Amino acid sequence: MLTFLMTLLALQATRAQTQWEAPASADNLNNPLKNDATATESGKRTFRMLCVICHGAKGKGDGMGGAGLTPKPTDLTSAKVQSQSDGALFWKLTNGKPPMASYETALPENKRWELINYIRTLKK
Repeated sequence: MLTFLMTLLALQATRAQTQWEAPASADNLNNPLKNDATATESGKRTFRMLCVICHGAKGKGDGMGGAGLTPKPTDLTSAKVQSQSDGALFWKLTNGKPPMASYETALPENKRWELINYIRTLKK
């Protein structure tokens, strides 16, 4: 019985560690490039260069580079991702959380917004 309880606690701790919530204040960030088709196309190019390796070509979290990661890369087509505000997604791209990299210094702000636009096109 004790072993079972310890296993259950470990599973709950692991699940809690994989939850990644942006602060509520991130929802107040407005996407200055929303509905900009040129920005979305640029975001697609950036996605192919930086994100496909882990998130896969269709954003399902099945890229080769993500196979050995814990936690696994997020399925960007999922309702859980798509229901988040642009600001929350921007905050996550900016700050990262291992194994997800922070793109605050690697990508200019407008490139991160372009990625958000493209991620929106990945809906199921």
